[in-house]
Amino acid sequence: MAKRGLYGFAGLVLVVAVGIIGTVAIGSATKSCIKEATEFYLPTGSTYEALTDTLAAHGVERRGVVHLVAKLKKLDQSVKGGHYVFRAGTSPMALVNALRAGAQKPIKLTFNNIRTIDQLSGRLAEQVEADSLTLLGHLSSVATAQKYGFTKEEFIGMFIPNTYEVWWNISPEALTDRIAKEYEKFWNEERTAKLARTKLSKKEVINLASIVYEETKVVGEMPKIAGVYINRLRRGWPLQACPTAKYAVGDFTLTRILHKHTQVDSPYNTYKHRGLPPGPICMPSIAAIDAVLGYADHKWLYFCAKEDFSGKHYFSSTLSEHNRYAKRYSEALSRMKRK
Repeated sequence: MAKRGLYGFAGLVLVVAVGIIGTVAIGSATKSCIKEATEFYLPTGSTYEALTDTLAAHGVERRGVVHLVAKLKKLDQSVKGGHYVFRAGTSPMALVNALRAGAQKPIKLTFNNIRTIDQLSGRLAEQVEADSLTLLGHLSSVATAQKYGFTKEEFIGMFIPNTYEVWWNISPEALTDRIAKEYEKFWNEERTAKLARTKLSKKEVINLASIVYEETKVVGEMPKIAGVYINRLRRGWPLQACPTAKYAVGDFTLTRILHKHTQVDSPYNTYKHRGLPPGPICMPSIAAIDAVLGYADHKWLYFCAKEDFSGKHYFSSTLSEHNRYAKRYSEALSRMKRK
């Protein structure tokens, strides 16, 4: 009987002690554990130990109240990776609840001024969890492009440069699904209605817009340049677009396109092949796409960069006039010793 009484008393003490600890923990769980605004990225598949290391790096005690609450709520059994942001004054309970629910904050994904899928993969990898090789493997796959109705060469045209809110740990597959939806949204009724005037498909508009975008960054001139190329297409002329020769050569630093460049045997070289190239030569801006859709109706067939290197152009309807402007520009390049 004595032993039973002793065990019973010990058990009572233990229950009371646990109750007191629990009460203290619950009371502390509503107090602040984050002293200042905190942001961190937790890789997918991270262990609970990795999470505690990350929290410790941001001033949260490894074995404090947060740890007790985390154990009570079994956070150690369901760690979710992601991009987390917590304001100053966040309590242990709120912190653990958010981490357990995977309540991460979306990131703002941006991309523009991209020429190739390789560059796009690198730019995306700087902003999301997936690495550039994983992204490149997915984005350069023929099967991936075909899933969305594109050829491999056309696929970069599905990526409309903008800012998108996505989860940091979004998978490559989910990312392209999202971009495909944004592409469909981009082609709203207003833009789709303008296609009839161009006599081009959506893909062809973006293809031509990529050439226009490489020709000039002066938004006000984009519709004029688009009009020149529309005129050439309708006459059955080769586009003879310098940016396509540059793309075919693979040297984007060229400032002067020589005869040898125009003779490169590539389907992207519009000096050798009539019509549009197999796909965009870059990711055109929204302004360039809208410029093609709203191209200027004129009789010009030629344009040449101005010799002041302002990015603006002279427009001509005759070859003789164009050649005079071309001579001025060539002489200016020579003075600047540009290749």
